[in-house]
Amino acid sequence: MRLKAIKTPHLDRLAEQGVRATQFYVTWPACTPSRGSILTGRYPQRNGLYDMVRNDMVNYGYVYPQEEYAVSPEMTLGLDPREKTLGDLMRSAGYRTGAIGKWDMGQAKRYLPQQRGFDFFYGHGNNGIDYYTHERYGVPSMFAGNRRTTADRGTYATHLFQREAVRFVEAAPPGQPWFLYLAFNAPHGASSFTGELQKNGRKQGAGVQAPEKYVAPYRGQGLSENLARYYGAVTCMDEAIGEVLSCIKARGEERDTLVLFISDNGGSGNGGNAPLRGQKSTMWEGGLSVPFIARWPARLPAGKVTNEFITSLEFFPTLAAVSGAPLPTGVKLDGFDFTAVLRGEMPSARTEMFWERRADHAVRVGPWKWVKTGNAQGLFNLETDRGEQNDMSKQHPEVVARLQARLEAWRAEMSAAEPRGPFRDY
Repeated sequence: MRLKAIKTPHLDRLAEQGVRATQFYVTWPACTPSRGSILTGRYPQRNGLYDMVRNDMVNYGYVYPQEEYAVSPEMTLGLDPREKTLGDLMRSAGYRTGAIGKWDMGQAKRYLPQQRGFDFFYGHGNNGIDYYTHERYGVPSMFAGNRRTTADRGTYATHLFQREAVRFVEAAPPGQPWFLYLAFNAPHGASSFTGELQKNGRKQGAGVQAPEKYVAPYRGQGLSENLARYYGAVTCMDEAIGEVLSCIKARGEERDTLVLFISDNGGSGNGGNAPLRGQKSTMWEGGLSVPFIARWPARLPAGKVTNEFITSLEFFPTLAAVSGAPLPTGVKLDGFDFTAVLRGEMPSARTEMFWERRADHAVRVGPWKWVKTGNAQGLFNLETDRGEQNDMSKQHPEVVARLQARLEAWRAEMSAAEPRGPFRDY
């Protein structure tokens, strides 16, 4: 049967009222480094957070005792404290700043949002939790400020993040601008186990969790249980976004509020990434190219679609420009202010982009993209082959050589940058 689309009426309306981009990229095909770039405006290889902050033993069904968890990578690693975040930037311009939802930049106190430029924080510091217990494989992981809390245990995480976001907006003092970094964990799989075992004998992960109210309509369409819960989690998140947007409108701030919506990486494959090849964790378009919407009635056109080449690296300099915040001194940023691009007044200044995940690499220069991942590699013209199906390496060896040279030059630049932790050897 033909699957019906996920119901996202509030995101659909947001796109109708703003600008949607068709060629928007993040800096890494999974969460931690990608979010680090959103917050700093710098490549993961420059800000030092170029791999996941997670305990890999959970892949084998291991549940950490709290004493062991306290000295594990998830508790001891994070975004280098010398890095400046969007919280630091917006606070310097007089904004009240809040971070709600998935932080993923480290859980030790020195890494948490209230030490990184944010006045308010409610969310989880690591990269995944159970939606109801708020535990990460048995470890309580929800924070209110700098302290873990179990006060809201049992309430679906998306509803909690909606509640806190609305409270943050409603509490904004009259006359003071505010900035909210609202990062839902949905539709990520829950970081918990069921009582069942996989074929390999390891514990079965819980998968995506969503309230029955949102799952039942999709299950009724004949979708698999996993897909119905994935779709349900997205629809629930959409509803939460709608509530926050309604709050902004009720305050009379809709016209002058810039809203940016993206995903931190490509889809996991549950919902399908067609026509893009690949999914999360890969260097194909399905892992790196994500949805993007920008709405700002006072400054951006409504109902516009842009095909310009832009990325999450553009957020930091754009928010600096629109807020009047001074850029941090001595910090090399990797993006540019893209407001004129969104208005259609000029082409994107972005002509190239680079990705590195351990031994996997990709580079895009103009329409050309070269990928080397696992046993596969190839050259693709994204203007005519967005699905990366037709390898042009043999027809254009000179393009392959040019893109590889640009990649090596970029890698040399990253290696020469002032070193940052947690992974850099210095």
